[in-house]
Amino acid sequence: MKNYRKLSEAEIERLEGQSCIADSWETVWVDENFQTDYVHHTRFSGEVKLGVFEKEFTLRGGIKKHSGLRHVTLHNVMVGNNCCIENIQNYIANYEIGEDSFIENVDIILVDGCSTFGNGVEVAVLNETGGREVLINDKLSAHQAYILALYRHRPELINRMKHMAEHYSKKYSCTTGTIGKRVMILNAGSICNVRIGDDARICGACRLNNGSINSNHSAPVHIGHGVICDDFIISSGSHVDEGTMLTRCFVGQACHLGHNYSASDSLFFSNCQGENGEACAIFAGPFTVTHHKSTLLIAGMFSFMNAGSGSNQSNHMYKLGPIHQGTLERGAKTTSDSYILWPARVGAFSLVMGRHVNHSDTSNLPFSYLIEQQNTTFLVPGVNLRSVGTIRDAQKWPKRDKRKDPNKLDFINYNLLSPYTIQKMFAGRQILKELKRVSGETSETYSFQSAKIKNSSLNNGIRFYETAIHKFLGNSLIKRLEGISFNNNEEIRNRLKPETEVGLGEWVDISGLIAPKTEIENLMDDIEQGKINKLRDMNAGFAKMHAQYYTYEWTWAYQMIKEFYKIDPETITAEEVIHIVNCWKEAVVGLDRMVYNDARKEFSLSSMTGFGADGSHDEMKMDFEQVRGDFESNTFVTAVLKHIADKEALGDELISRVKPLMA
Repeated sequence: MKNYRKLSEAEIERLEGQSCIADSWETVWVDENFQTDYVHHTRFSGEVKLGVFEKEFTLRGGIKKHSGLRHVTLHNVMVGNNCCIENIQNYIANYEIGEDSFIENVDIILVDGCSTFGNGVEVAVLNETGGREVLINDKLSAHQAYILALYRHRPELINRMKHMAEHYSKKYSCTTGTIGKRVMILNAGSICNVRIGDDARICGACRLNNGSINSNHSAPVHIGHGVICDDFIISSGSHVDEGTMLTRCFVGQACHLGHNYSASDSLFFSNCQGENGEACAIFAGPFTVTHHKSTLLIAGMFSFMNAGSGSNQSNHMYKLGPIHQGTLERGAKTTSDSYILWPARVGAFSLVMGRHVNHSDTSNLPFSYLIEQQNTTFLVPGVNLRSVGTIRDAQKWPKRDKRKDPNKLDFINYNLLSPYTIQKMFAGRQILKELKRVSGETSETYSFQSAKIKNSSLNNGIRFYETAIHKFLGNSLIKRLEGISFNNNEEIRNRLKPETEVGLGEWVDISGLIAPKTEIENLMDDIEQGKINKLRDMNAGFAKMHAQYYTYEWTWAYQMIKEFYKIDPETITAEEVIHIVNCWKEAVVGLDRMVYNDARKEFSLSSMTGFGADGSHDEMKMDFEQVRGDFESNTFVTAVLKHIADKEALGDELISRVKPLMA
């Protein structure tokens, strides 16, 4: 504990000579080494504690300002060492201010009564009229919020999760706010009931009311000009700037909101970006991105999603109010001017183009196109597996994870192919085969729910899904047998045996975390039974599932090899291993070739339109190559070709290791 002393008579006299006053000098306490030199025009009331003022701040442009107090009123405030606080228009009340902080030109900073600083605020996500409220808190993860919003059919679970959030809120409620170390607050308006973490930078914010800014030294938070936030929590590493307006919102780690973005009753998790547009009651899982002024996201659940300009959804059919909701599963995209009438569910990694009003559920047909033609939704199953854009997205997400905080709240699985998506391909393949059987192989179009599927699209969809299944199961098998020499088939079988039974059955994607449904169910059972009663223990459960992903994945793949190839892994032979690897090679190379050909379209003659202004065909081509490069030297194209060569070599290497066992 820091030792404070009372002011001496001489110090009080000097302070009064420097235009300082106090309701009672008896309640002003100072550090043992305190000196009066840098305290001017300051009013003290309530209990005030002051540190020393020994250091100088060097500001942008090279100007220097010495730490101290100038033109400020302090009421029940503790000021850490070497802070500079000046030109506070009203006052600072009921705060502890960390050392080396710089606060200048602020209207008012206060805590009024006992505050939870945004913890426990109910966010009416997905359904504007209520019923899926998420209680936000400092430790909120996307997975925690997913369960709280969607598992309403388990009331005891929801009650216990709400109780945990309320307990946390009460535990950290206080009549005194904190401003951390090395915080800078400049030219701000009203800051009321806001807890501010270390190294935060608040410059030009208009109003911050009832919230937490969970900044830290590893991942500072920036709040910029014109920002208005009410009832909010902003997590570490996030950047909220340029007139952003948030009401009852949670902003996860390393998010970026700016350019007059506005949101109400919404949750944004790790690495989301929102600019120019508007959000209402959305659940924005990791890497949800929207950049355009005309884009409205409303009452939807998204993750790894990119919204095109003019994307819009409707949750109101002018009957019982805005009660409808929808889901775009991970990796879905919307094109410019797309529209979806909720309720609807769009499968993972699908592309939505045009206006869709028929409430489709394509969750078991991932990697599809939903295209509107003459007010009809046409479904093209599996076609996105060959898209260069899909592969680029999968590569860029891990690189765009900007989280610097060592304590990550969300556990994100970036895999394009996983038990979650492959189980849907198994289901989708069966759906397409059944449509073909029922309606006949020669039908021009097939009806699936309210969508139409062309004959060629259906047959291609079956082929795409089977290719992806070959790729995934082959990947898992090769990884399992990697780097081991085998003397006989029995050694291969022993190596292939799963280490656990966890992983069998259905898998789920709970907003970025891919896990067996049984493990999620077990976690929820533990919460219902009171075995888990703290937020950190719940997050630890998610962390364990994430860490064990590949162990669980192999258990699932082992079972599916038996189902798909009709090969029992318990009696598998080297010859059967080679058969699976050859199928895998054909699938990997086939998909890469399709991606390669898709990329080539970006270098076609039509793509050169607009290049080489006022010039000839040759100048157009030269201008295009100067700006975009040529096809063969494009970094993505060369990476695809290298991927083909590497995968062929990987498959050949395993074949060479097990082939001698065939003799």
